[in-house]
Amino acid sequence: MPMTWVTSRPRLLVAALTSVNLASNIEENWQDYSAPPLNNTPLDALPSEYLRPHKEALNQIIESCAFSGHQSEKYTTTEVISYPVKEHTGTAFVNPTLALLSTTQSSHEHTNREHTQTPSTYLPTPIFGNISSSIATHIPQTQDISPFEKPFSKSEIDPSISSSPNITEPSTMFGRDIFKDPIDTRPPPSMFEVREDHPVSRLGIKSQMPLQTNKFYANFFLGDQRGPTYTFPYSIAWAAGKGVSGSWGMSCSHIEAKQRVFGKEKLHGASAYFINPVGIESMVISAKELGKNSTLTIDSMTAFSARVHLSKDQEIPPAISFPLVQGMPYITAEFSETIPVIQSGVFFKTVTRVSKNPKKNMAKFNFNLEDGSTWRVYAWRTKGEDLDMQVVNNGTAEAKNPFTGVLQICKDPLTPGSEEILDDGAGIYPRTLTLSGSSSGNKGTYKFEYQKDGHDTGSLYMFALPHHIESFHDDTRKRIQSTKLQSTTKGIATLVKGTQWTMVEPQMPVEMDFAPWHPEKGSIKTLSEDAKSLIKAAAASELGQNMIAQSNLDSMYFSGKALAKFALILYVINDMLEDQALVKKGLGQLKAAFGAFAANKQKFPLVYEKAWGGVVSSATYATGDTGVDFGNTLYNDHHFHYGYHILAGAIIAHIDPEWLPQNKEYVDILVRDVANPSSKDHHFPMWRSFDWYHGHSWAHGLYAAMDGKNQESSSEDMMHAYALKMWGKVTKNAHLEARGNLQLSILSRSLRHYYLYQANNKVQPPQFIGNKVAGILFENKVDHTTFFSPDIECIQGIHMIPILAPTPFIRGQDFVREEWNMFFSDGRIDEIRNAWKGIIYASYATVDPKKAWEFFSSKEFDPHWIDGGASLTWFLAFSAALGGI
Repeated sequence: MPMTWVTSRPRLLVAALTSVNLASNIEENWQDYSAPPLNNTPLDALPSEYLRPHKEALNQIIESCAFSGHQSEKYTTTEVISYPVKEHTGTAFVNPTLALLSTTQSSHEHTNREHTQTPSTYLPTPIFGNISSSIATHIPQTQDISPFEKPFSKSEIDPSISSSPNITEPSTMFGRDIFKDPIDTRPPPSMFEVREDHPVSRLGIKSQMPLQTNKFYANFFLGDQRGPTYTFPYSIAWAAGKGVSGSWGMSCSHIEAKQRVFGKEKLHGASAYFINPVGIESMVISAKELGKNSTLTIDSMTAFSARVHLSKDQEIPPAISFPLVQGMPYITAEFSETIPVIQSGVFFKTVTRVSKNPKKNMAKFNFNLEDGSTWRVYAWRTKGEDLDMQVVNNGTAEAKNPFTGVLQICKDPLTPGSEEILDDGAGIYPRTLTLSGSSSGNKGTYKFEYQKDGHDTGSLYMFALPHHIESFHDDTRKRIQSTKLQSTTKGIATLVKGTQWTMVEPQMPVEMDFAPWHPEKGSIKTLSEDAKSLIKAAAASELGQNMIAQSNLDSMYFSGKALAKFALILYVINDMLEDQALVKKGLGQLKAAFGAFAANKQKFPLVYEKAWGGVVSSATYATGDTGVDFGNTLYNDHHFHYGYHILAGAIIAHIDPEWLPQNKEYVDILVRDVANPSSKDHHFPMWRSFDWYHGHSWAHGLYAAMDGKNQESSSEDMMHAYALKMWGKVTKNAHLEARGNLQLSILSRSLRHYYLYQANNKVQPPQFIGNKVAGILFENKVDHTTFFSPDIECIQGIHMIPILAPTPFIRGQDFVREEWNMFFSDGRIDEIRNAWKGIIYASYATVDPKKAWEFFSSKEFDPHWIDGGASLTWFLAFSAALGGI
């Protein structure tokens, strides 16, 4: 029976709009998928607020979604049970004909079959009219089973699927765990006002303290709780009755590279952005009990995992619970005496039940969707009856009875051996992971140890990203599998077998201190007398600036930049010029400027708020503006803001160790807020900013966002890790220093793949790497722009500031040279007439320090070419040291 496809423009257009909305990464007022009433409205007639600036991308999506006269594939059946088709009006689905197919074909039939690919950015539309669907059951041809019986094999577990014990790494690799000890466990000192409230409510959060604010699952407790969570390579979202499927369950999606949407080419030939579609409900895990009164709650939140629960209403225990861990290969749902429902907004082409259980007490189903994708569904019962499902229509399959156990879905890439691997891992899933690590000389090691649950047969598998694969210890590398899936913004994700991963960073910058640093020469303090003379003149002039006026601002970010700037000037005077008289001239003023913050007497003092658990600016409490100071009160950019303060404190303590005891507690509070390593510290969450799975930080705090978390400045991420390292060094906290070294090394690796693109980059799309830098990296898109300017010097420069000792460690010479040649060579740098010019020249000093020195030492040098967070003193010293001047 043919299917009739009708485009539902309201849902389609709004899904498209939310997918390509690049005007802002913060979706504060998401559109309801079922509104506004735009049915049959031409694209050009839509209000401008719906179109934004991306009409071309919208047309691309809509064209790829327009289906007409589509016929469902016809199947040969041996036995067919027909049910009367009920006509419905409106958006209700009809009850289809249910067909049961007996076949001799193996459940692995698709492994080596070529598949027709569907158009990119496939966004399916609801179906109206008469439809047909089929459910096929793989059973031996000789087995005579009535279509009314449950077609289940009585045989034992397939002996070809081996049972593997937990695989562990050699214990000799690890010394003392550098993640074990907290910075401190005392409450914040009394100078911080304690508040019980926060501008963002704890939506759906069961009582727990402290709470993560910048992690991958935050959309589940922000906004309307419907924003996607990107687990890599999947994304999941609460359908909440508003998606194409109309489900109240958990929607699951996986996007292929061919579905990406690219922005227009810029003048240099690279696409302005690439983005992955959102709102595609490939598979939805739900329960019959869920409905319009359903609620979503979340608990067990860690830096690496969380548990999300869907309940019939707020008074009823969860119908389904979803353990979430980054890199999970299955979307896992725990049921307890509830009726599972599998739905799809892409719609079923065939649904097949495999007759032979892959494991004891485990049923398996194959769902082939209309977009050509294949999804495996595994149901392991822990008590009661096996899961038995019936197709209700081509968008819904429902269990016949309540089910207790674990139901999992996963997308099969249909590569050789992929189905066997997915069968082996079925029923096994991670609860969370434990992070540990060690440091020995320049070698750093860190380990993920997954706490698994589930079936006792088979192995745990997890998806690794490119920077993991590259740094795996040999024992972990041996367990890399051939099964892979595309991720949204981090290249290809690869399955790895086992409960432990060990990553090694063999070249940590242990010897690096505050001085300019060279990859081969190390830290350099020696300067010629001529260079010293010029640098001293610049330093004397810059010390004449009013440090207190420049730093006591209404912004923790700009205040921190000013403090760090003056601290670096004093470092150059103290350690490179060795002029103690000049040091004394400026050190007292810097101590006074820093002291305003250490006493919490700045314009907007910090407060310790107990609702989430952190130290935040009081600016939003005072003004009501949630965006003031870049959203600090809502936990945006804390590692940037506080990183500058930590770095300034480290330099002051280096110059004057006697200053440290009176100021250590204040700086430690900032460290604890952004980089608490231990659950023993009950006042701050662990690792608020740095994401140990992704290998870099997320700057995005308590704002709902359809494209997930984001970070703009990769170089300020570097700065924060460097500040932690140096604060550990001056406070003699060896573990903190080691963690900072390790973070810098991981950043050097991950940024090379995901943020800073040489011509040989194989991770990001070739259409995009010509931009040389990400711009803004989201979990779901990469946009070559900034939040504040579209100018090329700003886009490239935000990944340069601040220029510090680790800059050459992060931004390799080949990369810097390629970037310079792409955007700034042949006199183009001279067209820039603002502070970014100085930043770009300072970055280029890592390649051509003499050229940079000539620029900064020129008599025609304009002070307007220096950023407010930088100094001529430091740029001269940096260039001279690297150039041997």
